[in-house]
Amino acid sequence: MAERAWQLVLDHIERDLLDARLGPGDRLPSERDLASELGVGRSSVREAFRVLEVLGLIRTSTGSGPSAGAIVIATPSGGLSALMRLQVAAQGFPLGDVVRTRLVLEEAVAASLAEQPGRDLTDAHRILDAMDTPGLTAGEFLALDARLHLALAESSGNTVITATMAGLRTAIESYVFAGSAQIDDWDAMAARLRAEHREIVAAIDEGDADAARTLVHDHITGYYTAAGLTPGDHD
Repeated sequence: MAERAWQLVLDHIERDLLDARLGPGDRLPSERDLASELGVGRSSVREAFRVLEVLGLIRTSTGSGPSAGAIVIATPSGGLSALMRLQVAAQGFPLGDVVRTRLVLEEAVAASLAEQPGRDLTDAHRILDAMDTPGLTAGEFLALDARLHLALAESSGNTVITATMAGLRTAIESYVFAGSAQIDDWDAMAARLRAEHREIVAAIDEGDADAARTLVHDHITGYYTAAGLTPGDHD
């Protein structure tokens, strides 16, 4: 699947944040300048800005003058720049391999988090709330979905799992987004995914490792099945 235009913008800004070319207090280029630089429409820039804003990384202001535009208010955590190149390679991975890898990694992450005393799920809860933002498109919702799963990996404290999940993020999001077009009632699916995400995080908060592991397994396989993306179809 070809990368969506707004995703190109998102990846460009995210790399600048991860590589410290942009930091808190810095102002992003204007919509017009970014659109021209990246060869995309201004609507794609606005969509990327919206995802970054609901993630809490930038704040945008309308109008003109020195306070207008988008300003960075936070940077991504986790030091994920080391394996960014994996995202490119991951685009060619068979779907079945991606799904099976997700199951191995994310079930382990959920169970490990549930068993950790003093676990910090602040980022996960923030993203859960962002996913409740009214009017999100399927693409915006699924970008937050991918960020939630990555946030859980980051919270585990396992840097290898975190880096692997970061590298797979684009491949996962591409397959998941492709599947969304096969779902007749997206609003119902989004509501289901929100509920499942909250159940997973609640099980982790409650320290129930077995429930967290099972919920993650059912969540991942359930979406792929509903979207007609069962492992093997693209192997």
